[in-house]
Amino acid sequence: MKKTLIKNAKIVNEGTIFEGDIFIEGDTILEIDESISAKDPNTIIIDAEGKYVLPGVIDDQVHFREPGLTHKGNIASESAAAVAGGITTFMEQPNTKPQTTTIPEWENKMAIAAATSHANYGFMFGGTNNNLDEILKVDINRVPGIKLFLGSSTGNMLVNDEEVLKEIFSKVKLRISLHCEDEDTIKANLQQALNTYGEEIPITEHPKIRSAEACYKSSSKAVELAKQTGGRIHVFHLSTGKETELFDNKLPIEQKQITAEVCIHHLWFSDEDYKEKGAFIKWNPAVKTKSDRDQLWEALLDDRIDVIATDHAPHTIEEKSNTYTNCPSGGPLVQHALPAMLQFVHEGKISIEKVVEKMCHNPARLFDIEKRGYIRKGYKADLVIVDTNNPWTVTKDNILASCGWSPFEGVTFKSRISHTIVNGHIAYHNFKVSAERNAQELSFNR
Repeated sequence: MKKTLIKNAKIVNEGTIFEGDIFIEGDTILEIDESISAKDPNTIIIDAEGKYVLPGVIDDQVHFREPGLTHKGNIASESAAAVAGGITTFMEQPNTKPQTTTIPEWENKMAIAAATSHANYGFMFGGTNNNLDEILKVDINRVPGIKLFLGSSTGNMLVNDEEVLKEIFSKVKLRISLHCEDEDTIKANLQQALNTYGEEIPITEHPKIRSAEACYKSSSKAVELAKQTGGRIHVFHLSTGKETELFDNKLPIEQKQITAEVCIHHLWFSDEDYKEKGAFIKWNPAVKTKSDRDQLWEALLDDRIDVIATDHAPHTIEEKSNTYTNCPSGGPLVQHALPAMLQFVHEGKISIEKVVEKMCHNPARLFDIEKRGYIRKGYKADLVIVDTNNPWTVTKDNILASCGWSPFEGVTFKSRISHTIVNGHIAYHNFKVSAERNAQELSFNR
């Protein structure tokens, strides 16, 4: 059985930083101590002197495009980009083709990931206005949670029947993740823009079309329904300051019925960046004002927002070059999410301990993931080794997402991921992803 010893690390875990060693056997952390000696001469030794070791990042929201949209990316390509970014576990969303709204389609994704994924995997089960019976059949120890689109949906995944929502919220015991934008508000705003600009709507209109009002109207309604029904909801990708008022920090995350997530792009960019970045920062929900960004940061730091994720959603450069109404929303982010957050650590905006809490511990706690998200004896050896003083610049040559571009092109990050370890296997080392895979299906302690 493979043995690995990480020496001289600055270990970041559960709100503390301490220097020590980590001994891994197979896929499990066996020992954590100030000093550990290798007893087996075949032990792989990694000297992490001067570097930080973090738990592997758990990304609770990605779109890896398989099946049906593989010209944009697939589970193999995007999970390779993920491990390059220190993400050892992902939860993929159901808006593929076909949609993941039946158990056979969910099983199909699991089979693809078992054969091709570089990172540990779980797949959200999608809800529609008429598949509650199928939702209630899912195995709660294998499915991370349910995903509902209350806006910006594809296919028939817009759940816009309030009675159906109430029924799902009251009957489903899994965490229900939500995309909240009010479609009627967006349609009215879009029509107004079309009346003004015709087909040449400038990208700077995006945050006005997919407005703060549209977000708040939908998310506030969802929160109110959750309170009425006892639903366990997790509101994805908050983008407005007003929405942060809907959440509180009075309870530990396991006891919260209503939780929230923020994504990297809403913490990094503002509407002032559309002029330079154009459609490459077109997401749904839209990147909004500096004031919104500041309020998101405030809510993240005071624990009203529980999780940081990516909403990784690649599109081709050709697709992104279309006119506003024909240009899809979304972009690649898994490779650069952790380096971006560590950039904020350098700036003193957030501590590295808080980054670990929001990107590693809390997703594990929120979704009841078994034996991941922490550096603990007996836990799976999902680890990231980071050199916080080894700058590198994002260029087309080092982007691993299949789409071949990034909104961070040209950015020089101060921190470099040297190793990503997935279940004891070195999945990534200094810009090279291992051809060997050791990913596992997620299990849940429910």
